[in-house]
Amino acid sequence: QVQLVESGGGLVQAGGSLRLSCAASRRTFTNYAMGWFRQAPGKEREPVAAISRGGGNTFYTDSVKGRFTISRDNAKDTVYLQMNSLKPEDTAVYYCAASVRYNLGIESDAYDYWGQGTQVTVSS
Repeated sequence: QVQLVESGGGLVQAGGSLRLSCAASRRTFTNYAMGWFRQAPGKEREPVAAISRGGGNTFYTDSVKGRFTISRDNAKDTVYLQMNSLKPEDTAVYYCAASVRYNLGIESDAYDYWGQGTQVTVSS
């Protein structure tokens, strides 16, 4: 089992940037594909970005393409989500997740472990 701890959320003005981090507890971090999801109030959780075990393959939902970048540092057991040009509609709780079953997971049912989430609020 792996524990995931997100950090880096906060309040930012539209157009600003934040970098989310997700630290994993296991040294077998390279066994996991990683993903970021978000859930806004009153909405379903949606995938934001994902990265394969080795980092060579990535996925982004259309609404964040060109603005968000997912990356991972396997030496630090950490995955990142760099968010630029933030918009009020990016406001949500952001969760990281780990998948042991897939090399690149997109939907939430591909993931086995979840963090507690970190709040991102973008003011207009």
